[in-house]
Amino acid sequence: MTMTNATTAAADADGAVGFTLNSRNGKTGPLPVSTSSRVTCPPSCPFMGNGCYADGYPLRGHWDLVTNGQRGWGFDGFLRQVAALPEGQVWRHNQAGDLPGVGDRLDARKARRLTRANKGRRGFTFTHKPLTRAAERAAVAHANANGFTINLSANTLAHADELAALAIGPVVVVLPATIAGKQTLTTPAGRRVVVCPATYRDDVTCASCKLCAVPTRSVVMGFPAHGIGTKKASAIAAA
Repeated sequence: MTMTNATTAAADADGAVGFTLNSRNGKTGPLPVSTSSRVTCPPSCPFMGNGCYADGYPLRGHWDLVTNGQRGWGFDGFLRQVAALPEGQVWRHNQAGDLPGVGDRLDARKARRLTRANKGRRGFTFTHKPLTRAAERAAVAHANANGFTINLSANTLAHADELAALAIGPVVVVLPATIAGKQTLTTPAGRRVVVCPATYRDDVTCASCKLCAVPTRSVVMGFPAHGIGTKKASAIAAA
């Protein structure tokens, strides 16, 4: 079920956050998942409007309704939903959208509030925000040290090395669509890349795998380009 509080959602500069307690997304499996407004997506992300998997239906339809304020909660309401999850619950923040804050900026204060609301649970998410400010990087490091896993999203294998060098959180990377099935990959600096098993096994979902919810993970998780923008995303990942 998607909960709605359009009035408070409209009051937030970074828009609404949809929250579904039992996802029907075949890749995530039956987990609670959230969806943030498009305004949270950083324009610096090369996949924005250019191969982003979330622009494919049916997810795009739900994402548009959240962005338009027709679905979702304001941030305070969303945090109450997170805090009400059972102890130890694994959940995914943002099947579409990014961390709080408009565009390239991370709202570090809201990120820390989300980390507090998640205490005792196992939330995980991904961010393409550039994290250029010290306060932003500190908020991400704080989240990963306190049970809320924020994966840094890389565009290429070389970019994955750059993000890993920040030492503030685990890293994921978009891979060319030609990468299929279980393969042994490494970044230019020699970091091991594990291809997401849900991309090549029908019996694996986020709910059963949970690797992206491990903040201390040393391996880079790789996701072959997919969706309606596969060719565009694959070209970026192969650059």
